[in-house]
Amino acid sequence: MRNVFLFLKRYSVLIFFLLLQGISLYMLFTYNKFHNTIYTIFSSEVSGKVFDRVNNVEEYFSLKKENQSLRLQNAALLSRLSSGLIVADSTFSFVVDTLKNDSISVVRQFQYMPAKVISNSVFLQQNYIMLHRGSDQGVLNYMAVVGPDGVIGTVVGTSKNMSIVMSLLHRQSKLIAVMKQGSGLGEVSWDGKDPAILSLNKIPKTVNVKKGDTVITSPYSDRFPPGMAIGYVEEVDQDQETNTYILKVRTSTDFYSIQHAYVVKNILEEEMQELKQKLIKE
Repeated sequence: MRNVFLFLKRYSVLIFFLLLQGISLYMLFTYNKFHNTIYTIFSSEVSGKVFDRVNNVEEYFSLKKENQSLRLQNAALLSRLSSGLIVADSTFSFVVDTLKNDSISVVRQFQYMPAKVISNSVFLQQNYIMLHRGSDQGVLNYMAVVGPDGVIGTVVGTSKNMSIVMSLLHRQSKLIAVMKQGSGLGEVSWDGKDPAILSLNKIPKTVNVKKGDTVITSPYSDRFPPGMAIGYVEEVDQDQETNTYILKVRTSTDFYSIQHAYVVKNILEEEMQELKQKLIKE
């Protein structure tokens, strides 16, 4: 104990300086938007490289499961390709989510870009996932992110080689969904408790809902491809005040073991936004 006090006495000035320095830096990066942005980008790059090395070790122990999952995903994607199309290269994977222009031609709407998960959190109230793919590789804010088993989240920040994804396990995450078996439009959110359970509200009681039913992305979304799995109904409750269902949904994606993801680009988004702006001006 005496040595501790001697140490504190000898280095008290240095310790006090470091404390003040830490407080000043915290205030600078917290209350200054420019410095906060620079710090976020820099820390994302540095932490991304560290997480990438750690992830290489963790990934080794789950190679068998991940390879099987990727093979199933690739088989599902290839099965949707038209027989006359050439299989895409390793940089981009294409899926025939199409919109018809006329009776003979089709336009591809969604482009899938593979990305490696290098960090992930599930136990916080605001969970994020970091991908080893950034703006230099075509990732933009608000792009959808999906995995072999279903929806993962939405891109909310990018650097040159990294991107941050707001997971479905985030208190501010909202996603419009429908019941695969019986339509019905509702909103998926997370209550911050069980990382495997989401809430689906506003499903009308006119829709026949039972345990085990599949919840999928809405066809009205301009971000997520329609029909992507979100989860499966675990529990059905009734909201007496609104005459709707409150559903507990088990996620189709296992957020504990995500290793790979796909960033989804809506190729027609620019055209859709131009049309919306034109209608607003009129």
